[in-house]
Amino acid sequence: MADPSSYRPKPGQIPDSPGVYRFRDEHGRVIYVGKAKSLRQRLSSYFQDLAGLHPRTRTMVTTAASVEWTVVSTEVEALQLEYSWIKEYDPRFNVKYRDDKSYPSLAVTLNEEFPRVQVMRGPKKKGVRYFGPYAHAWAIRETVDLMLRVFPVRTCSAGVFKRSAQIGRPCLLGYIGKCSAPCVGRVTPEEHRELAEEFCDFMAGRTGAYIRRLEQRMHDAAEEMEYERAARLRDDIEALRRAMEKNAVVLADATDADLIAVAEDELEAAVQIFHVRGGRVRGQRGWVTDKVEAVDTAGLVEHALQQLYGEESGDAVPKEVLVPALPQPAEPVAQWLTERRGARVDLRIPQRGDKRDLMATVQRNAQQALVLHKTRRASDLTTRSRALEEIAGALGLDSAPLRIECFDISHLQGQDVVASMVVFEDGLARKSEYRRFQIKGRVGDTQVWHGTGQDDVRSMHEVVSRRFRRYLQEKQKTGEWTEEALDGEVSAEGDDRPKRFAYPPQLVVVDGGKPQVAAAQRALDELGVTDVAVCGLAKRLEEVWLPEEDDPVVLPRTSEGLYLLQRVRDEAHRFAIAYQRGKRTKTMKAGPLDTVPGLGSTRKQALLKHFGSVKRLRAATVEQICETPGIGRKTAETIVAALARAAPPAPAVNMATGEIMDDAEE
Repeated sequence: MADPSSYRPKPGQIPDSPGVYRFRDEHGRVIYVGKAKSLRQRLSSYFQDLAGLHPRTRTMVTTAASVEWTVVSTEVEALQLEYSWIKEYDPRFNVKYRDDKSYPSLAVTLNEEFPRVQVMRGPKKKGVRYFGPYAHAWAIRETVDLMLRVFPVRTCSAGVFKRSAQIGRPCLLGYIGKCSAPCVGRVTPEEHRELAEEFCDFMAGRTGAYIRRLEQRMHDAAEEMEYERAARLRDDIEALRRAMEKNAVVLADATDADLIAVAEDELEAAVQIFHVRGGRVRGQRGWVTDKVEAVDTAGLVEHALQQLYGEESGDAVPKEVLVPALPQPAEPVAQWLTERRGARVDLRIPQRGDKRDLMATVQRNAQQALVLHKTRRASDLTTRSRALEEIAGALGLDSAPLRIECFDISHLQGQDVVASMVVFEDGLARKSEYRRFQIKGRVGDTQVWHGTGQDDVRSMHEVVSRRFRRYLQEKQKTGEWTEEALDGEVSAEGDDRPKRFAYPPQLVVVDGGKPQVAAAQRALDELGVTDVAVCGLAKRLEEVWLPEEDDPVVLPRTSEGLYLLQRVRDEAHRFAIAYQRGKRTKTMKAGPLDTVPGLGSTRKQALLKHFGSVKRLRAATVEQICETPGIGRKTAETIVAALARAAPPAPAVNMATGEIMDDAEE
């Protein structure tokens, strides 16, 4: 635990200007990012008497080992830079809202020749029109199923579309009238795009005029005694009305707005967002966060706005954002939203009428979400804390291992040897920091030969050595380890940020018994790393082995600590197996051209395109190969020699007739 006075900037060194600041821990990892209208006033507040600080703020400043800042011109720039750094560094003491799931949206791929309607999750793509997000994917599919009767837009995948075009027959939806079948030319690309745009207009809320137009066409058909067409139009209108009923009108003035509500207690906060478009609730989503920093409702709202609109632009940012409390100050946030939208955005608290009533509904949803989350999490948080405490007690650690890294070796009879590294923080998997290694067979200056036998011990020594050698290298590269960098101003580019291996664990777990543990400990000793504990978990009896101990530590079968170690070990094993199988599959798919040195994928494709098959290429002369664009004579000679060394595969045989197939390599 650091003393804040040890890294406090010198008097007068901090500028009295808007800016963004970062606190780093002893390993150089960013643990908190904040912004301020006056950097001098804000940073000075962190270095007062510890007894006067909020408990969470006190924990942060005592965990930190340095502070740095970047001066900006305006508060809006500070808001943008703060969001960028929080997203980049993922600081442990910043409020970060977590989705309990990836919310689906209804997407129309207007960037394709034949737009497709589908359910999409994840980051938004350019040229795709989105509606939602929705709480459930089935709600999207029900709505789309009703609307395809009126707007028969393509919903099939690229593979199905291409196959139908090849065979000249549409899929089932084309036969039952729920697709206009552009794959077989029933409609032109222009007609199909017009259908897609009408679909988007209807989903965007422009429903009244379209239904009135259908009703007029229905009456005209009835007057002309075309009763079948009139009946179909009647059913179309009913389908559209059922689709509209799924999104009840909540605001009569066709408002486009997002309503954000916050429910909180001393430890956690839940945020609910209702997306209202055209006066109807078009989507809903929610987030939950730990209050790891001292923040009030206005601060929670500001963080929610950053996360909600940080990657959005244009119409994705509504004209009106209704919140329970305004950020302080509110003007920079409103200006930032206006810049994201490209038009004025009103950020305000609803005071009366329908909007206030709807905000009360959103608030109730937030409160229920917080209660449900705490109910689910209470047992999980207690269990993880107990598991970490049991591991610390069993291994004789001074404190609970908040970061655990586990290594596993995988191979197939000594071939394609790979290793995995998985990371668990606070008892939860941190998949963004997983790493995988291809075993090189060389550790330092010593050549290690992997024969047909299994050599997991040497492989374990190699991978642990490589991981912690990278840690020491990154530790030396980052400027935080020099006196000059501990106080002073740094650039906004963040060139000095710690890299992927710059943060060490408190505990290294290896998949194996005493030999693997000894190899891992020897690797750490050789590098001079003395503050990382090592243990191994043997599969046979689930025994925990420690370095230089003749007998294993046996944890009770019902121990939460043992369960956690098993989860970590099994995750490392799964990750290693997946990597090893991927390499093996790639090796099995390798063709004769893959053995030609210096021949890349572009020139391979050019050769296959020119000759049509490997069989014809093998029969070609050097002069004929030189006719391929990008292939010189020396490369052609190398190709001929490589194909001559590679034995041709056995010819394919038709098992029904016994006929030998000539196009085995086509």
